[in-house]
Amino acid sequence: MSAVNPIARLQATNPEMEIWFDSSPLVFEDWLKATLPTIPSAAELFKLEPAPTGGVRFAVGSLLQGVTTNQPLTWQVLEKHPAPWRAWLEAEARKTPGLPVQEAMWRLFIEIAARGAAMVWPLADANRFRCGQICCQVDPRDMTNLDAMLVQARRIHAAAPNIMVKLPGTKEGVDAVRILAAEGVPTNVTLGFTVPQLVAVGEAAKAGLVEAHRRGTNLRYWRSCAVMMLGRYEDHPLLQAQAKERGITLSVADLRWAGIAIFRKAHQLYRERGYPTKLMAASMRVGPTVDGVMRVWHLEKLAGANAVLTVFPNILEGFLMTYGTAPLPSQIDAPIPADVMERLMRIPYFSEAYDEGGMTPEQFVAHPALQVTAASFAESMVKIEAFAADVLKGTKV
Repeated sequence: MSAVNPIARLQATNPEMEIWFDSSPLVFEDWLKATLPTIPSAAELFKLEPAPTGGVRFAVGSLLQGVTTNQPLTWQVLEKHPAPWRAWLEAEARKTPGLPVQEAMWRLFIEIAARGAAMVWPLADANRFRCGQICCQVDPRDMTNLDAMLVQARRIHAAAPNIMVKLPGTKEGVDAVRILAAEGVPTNVTLGFTVPQLVAVGEAAKAGLVEAHRRGTNLRYWRSCAVMMLGRYEDHPLLQAQAKERGITLSVADLRWAGIAIFRKAHQLYRERGYPTKLMAASMRVGPTVDGVMRVWHLEKLAGANAVLTVFPNILEGFLMTYGTAPLPSQIDAPIPADVMERLMRIPYFSEAYDEGGMTPEQFVAHPALQVTAASFAESMVKIEAFAADVLKGTKV
């Protein structure tokens, strides 16, 4: 591995740090082919090997150690390559006359995740499932329906041992973490925007793990993660609106510090309390521009974290291009600039997210960023369901 590869150097800031790919691995080859001509160092991120069923898969030693997906990223797979998936679902429909649309949707959705799981399987197998997972999300339309999410979660994980079930950061989603941990089902809580949510996930996983040990549950495949959606949190217009009401002007740097501050505080609490959950930074954005150069603070300022950093393809590209030989010291424990914190703490949208007691679990679902993001996830699930319905309509059984 080249000494100048910034992803390798970022990962070296903490031996427990994991760098994941924030897109379906089924679009990975398309991205890599498009990226290599302009950023040859991207090839260093991956060790690839032929997959037994054709194509390629990640080999042991890859710098990217896992994959996150959601409904929009799954829909992207169907948009890019609709023909083979139509053919696959048509075959399923012929095998099951009268196949309901909802069932067809779930078969399709889970098959996409299972094929992605096969691509990262060597990483999971070689590392005893300490990494090498793919995340597959329950239906966001059921984010307050605990029973429905539990049924979906068990089915999703049953498709492959290295599929980690993504749950929403609602009270019911957090409750599901505890129940599924006791069963040995790995989970990752998304739609996380606040310290109270992230702490609640750690507590739920801890309680579920106690129950798992009491039952003698097989925990070979279990792990727990909790997502802070950095960019989605910072993007919500309420942050800027409340700042403006108070006569505060927020720069791009201030916005980035807001998400980073929440993540760093949660990281400190996790370390102090020894939660069995690993924090995950997601939904990254570029910026700010420093000395005329576009930085990626969502990676740079989290250097040294005992965390998963799951990175969009475009963020990977920007980081590889910008950080060639730039220093990447550990910064996870560095204080947020005092003047920045003074501004941010005057804004309720931030102070409530930063304060461990700023929200109750019952209030999680009403967080503005959660509402907006969940709606976008649900919209993509509707598209996947419509794709399945269209295939069934045209299939002769």
